[in-house]
Amino acid sequence: MLGEDLEWFTTLAELERVGAAADRLHLAQPTLSRMLARLERRVGVELFDRHGKRITLNEFGRIYYEHARRARSELDAAKLALADRSNPAGGVLRLSFQHSFGGSLVPQLISGFRRVSGRITITLWQGAAEAVTERVLAGEADLGIVSPSPAVAGIGWRAVLRQPLVLAVPPEHRLAGRRQVRLAEVADAEFVTMHHGFGMRRIFDELCAAADIRPRIAFESSDLVTVAGLVSAGLGLAILPGEDPLSAGPLSGPATVPLADAGAARAVGLVWSAAATPPDAVRRFRDFTEDWARRRGGIP
Repeated sequence: MLGEDLEWFTTLAELERVGAAADRLHLAQPTLSRMLARLERRVGVELFDRHGKRITLNEFGRIYYEHARRARSELDAAKLALADRSNPAGGVLRLSFQHSFGGSLVPQLISGFRRVSGRITITLWQGAAEAVTERVLAGEADLGIVSPSPAVAGIGWRAVLRQPLVLAVPPEHRLAGRRQVRLAEVADAEFVTMHHGFGMRRIFDELCAAADIRPRIAFESSDLVTVAGLVSAGLGLAILPGEDPLSAGPLSGPATVPLADAGAARAVGLVWSAAATPPDAVRRFRDFTEDWARRRGGIP
């Protein structure tokens, strides 16, 4: 399978609609349909089940897609390695990170790195912690910034900073103004939290388990700002990162009370595939980030 085939096939497999895939690839629908027909004749099996205008990967298609996706990642990595070798002062860095680090941490790292790195191109992708880790393991990202440390094999981890956690309550709540609180004191409350797959949800679940409480979940969200807004509106309590040492202060809206529970902090760190050989641009950014953390009193 050629590189061009990898691109259109993986796009079609992920969208499972010929029209949508053709639009994204800037192809005519009949052209894409003919390309698929030729590929299926070449491999000797149908890769999709047809349901009118909708197509779905069948058993053969899922096998082929997994190999095609890995092959595409390998080809992308090869292109980056060639670019890195031919222009060591330049290169490409693919950085993925959680949404909550896009407001301050990531811009500060990139800004500082750009001043010393030369002509390195940096591409960005944002998502949940699990999705960031999956992209790094799949070779679709060179580095990720996540919290907490992923509980999966094959991942390198370097802590960059530690953020204290707070209990967020509505401004008029009885606990607003307290110097600190233990999670067990609000065991009967309703909570607003992140969806599963997000780093703060894993931290929330682990803290609740350590406090021996089974929380009642009122709302789930994929955005910390939304979580804070729901708490401000009196729709529940939440565990949030406290004051960000890299920003002007905590999330606005709810009142926040420091948590006294053991381990009530989140470590933010850099992750990479332990099996991959990083190109020079990636090594340089990793080294820069580690030095940046040391200079700012981060985790050694």
